[in-house]
Amino acid sequence: MSLNNTPHSNRLHIALFGRRNSGKSSLVNALTGQEVALVSDIPGTTTDPVLKAMEIHGIGPCLFIDTPGYDDEGELGEMRVTRTWKAIEKADIALLLCHPDMVEELHWIQLLKEKNIPVILLLNKADILEEPEATASEIEKQTGIRPLIVSAKSRVGMKDIRQAIMRHLPEDFDAQSITGHLVSAGDLVLLVMPQDIQAPKGRLILPQVQTLRELLDKKCLVMSCTTDQLEATLQALSRSPKLIITDSQVFKTVYELKPAESMLTSFSVLFAAYKGDIEYYTASTAAIGKLTENSHVLIAEACTHAPLSEDIGRVKLPRLLRKRAGEKLQIDIVSGNDFPTDLKKYDLIIQCGACMFNRKYVLSRIEQAKRQQIPMTNYGVAIAWLNGIPIA
Repeated sequence: MSLNNTPHSNRLHIALFGRRNSGKSSLVNALTGQEVALVSDIPGTTTDPVLKAMEIHGIGPCLFIDTPGYDDEGELGEMRVTRTWKAIEKADIALLLCHPDMVEELHWIQLLKEKNIPVILLLNKADILEEPEATASEIEKQTGIRPLIVSAKSRVGMKDIRQAIMRHLPEDFDAQSITGHLVSAGDLVLLVMPQDIQAPKGRLILPQVQTLRELLDKKCLVMSCTTDQLEATLQALSRSPKLIITDSQVFKTVYELKPAESMLTSFSVLFAAYKGDIEYYTASTAAIGKLTENSHVLIAEACTHAPLSEDIGRVKLPRLLRKRAGEKLQIDIVSGNDFPTDLKKYDLIIQCGACMFNRKYVLSRIEQAKRQQIPMTNYGVAIAWLNGIPIA
């Protein structure tokens, strides 16, 4: 997969925070070398987060998020600040543009630290500041962090920012693997991929593409088939696959046909570990057995596609849950970035594989559920439990 086609969810998310007219948009343009963000002297020009994908030498694919000013005012201003707050949940690293008085900034630094997000302070507009070094020293006294003195207009300090980003990389950055230790070079892996209406003609869905690419990088021997060709494929192989990866919706069918010695998992289960907390997801399946007709379940989809016939999240999974708990089981469905702040009314949350989200954002949702003591699992893990299928 080329750099330009690297999904946003697989990029390092670097968010810029600051007051209106602090130079965030100009800084994005300076860092990317492109005029991607609208720049104006009028405060509040940036009304929605602006995303720019690029590559930083030594790091790889990144996604810059230019946010509205957190000091915005009025009814629309509050909505913009809410968008800025949501950007925090996705940020792997924060670039915070400082104002000399630091009144607003101290609060936001604390918020970012509470989210365990590395913060890089920037003292922008060095070309017009009277005493930038003295101001930087004062900010360091208040925060314990020495800000970088930069100027988006004259491009001063851009190299320093890139180097600071490299020093603040999350510990697990680039350490995550979709298939983990399940397979290694030379292992035979069979991908069972039903090509239904959720996979547009001529294309594979993102989790399939990413998993296939990783297996090829690991030098595995990869075989692919659709569900109806599984038996014929197994007969054609000279040995049983070490691992079979399938779509969660056909878990039961594949489980009944697979060789006893082959491990079985699904794309959704793999992404549960890759993007989320597989232990919490697995432990939370106990809540499925406690569901009754009076229970309330939240299903969270990352995608915002129009509902399709036999959609797994909106049709198949609810059908399985109601078959077990009762037809009156109440199920709410949210999609995209929509996710309730108050989760206390739910007895269980079921998150999709989240291939469209970065790991930081998925973990923030899981942490939110943990704080409110709400069990949270994943499509694939839940479907495997409902069918009594052990997974690799």
